[in-house]
Amino acid sequence: MQDPQRLATFRRADGATSYGLVRGDGLVDLGARFDWPGLREAIAEGGVRRLVETGLKHAPDLALGSVALQPPIPAPEKIICIGVNYPDRNEEYKDGQAAPKYPSMFIRFPRSFVGHNAPLVRPKASAQLDYEGEVVIVIGRGGRHIAERDALSHIAALSLCNEGTIRDWVRHAKFNVTQGKNFDSTGALGPWIVPYDDESQIADIRLTTKVNGELRQDDRTSRMIFGFRYLIAYISTFTTLVPGDVIVTGTPTGAGARFDPPKFLVPGDVIEVSADGIGTLTNGVIDEG
Repeated sequence: MQDPQRLATFRRADGATSYGLVRGDGLVDLGARFDWPGLREAIAEGGVRRLVETGLKHAPDLALGSVALQPPIPAPEKIICIGVNYPDRNEEYKDGQAAPKYPSMFIRFPRSFVGHNAPLVRPKASAQLDYEGEVVIVIGRGGRHIAERDALSHIAALSLCNEGTIRDWVRHAKFNVTQGKNFDSTGALGPWIVPYDDESQIADIRLTTKVNGELRQDDRTSRMIFGFRYLIAYISTFTTLVPGDVIVTGTPTGAGARFDPPKFLVPGDVIEVSADGIGTLTNGVIDEG
């Protein structure tokens, strides 16, 4: 299989932020060649293919190891996360229900995410930092009341998420999980976005999460309770999707909270979220300073 084309947002050693095409161990700096401030603006103007084509014409300007990769879409209008979207994950709740009728979802703030190779931060308020590996879709063409049959044409790109969660804080309230999902720097997005071409890219992606090399989560997108088409159509019923919006599509069974005793993350752990055709998102763990 040909390596996927990869567009990344990065911070240079001088502190400036740009975006570019990853080529082997290097980066073609496309921010220096285009007027778009970032990948969100390029996506909004249908520029993803133009970025890739331009990047393929140039040798790398920077070594990949010389930059810090950032969440690929630096300032999305919305980050919408889907809960309980794999059958085995649903069974963990032991409430007698089969598949839910509608998807569970919640919003995360951009500040709650770091990029590839940056550490997740275990907060002072809790030692129950957990991992959740997920496939991400990035909206390219916005819309409201999008029909399922047309939904996939609204995808610009794919990425990965470690939807890090503070487990005791998601149980603080009766009806929401917002606070446990939004501690600063507890999750990660990236390492890059892969342009979306057709449904074969997403129909049966193998998604895995490893902690310190141990396989913890392993499932396939073909088994999702709510597929990509349905999620886009459902979400666009109540809110207008816009270019650059991020949809985090759900995690398989195997998070640390489900072990007996639980296996929460501790400083020094390394988490790797991997998916066919996208890559691997890697993060360590540190304590909040």
